[in-house]
Amino acid sequence: MERDGSDPIERAAEISVLRGVGFGSLAIGCACLGLAPYPVVALYLAAASALLMAAILALKGRLAPRRPYTRTEAWLLLDPRPRLAPAVAQRLVGRALARTFHRYARLALRASIGLWLAGLIARLFGLG
Repeated sequence: MERDGSDPIERAAEISVLRGVGFGSLAIGCACLGLAPYPVVALYLAAASALLMAAILALKGRLAPRRPYTRTEAWLLLDPRPRLAPAVAQRLVGRALARTFHRYARLALRASIGLWLAGLIARLFGLG
């Protein structure tokens, strides 16, 4: 398996997970925009939502190797689909999705911590 980003299964897993994370981030952003008059509350809401996203992504990463590969968006994105034995395809797709979910879970956790600290600083300076 290539590590330079040209592996089609890795690319499909990246697109699949990034799409879901993007929609989740959009929802968090819209909720925070609605709370713009209350910046500290908006930051704490964003922090809690990002933490929830991290937990969901970590759980999905743990479950990814056991989820049937033919029912994943990553597999459906592959065109043409590689001709692999089912056990090999399950292992490759499951591992690619697990790695990608875990990477984005770590990013969401870091974002959550940063947003919580920003809310704390905003609160200390009396912005909310």
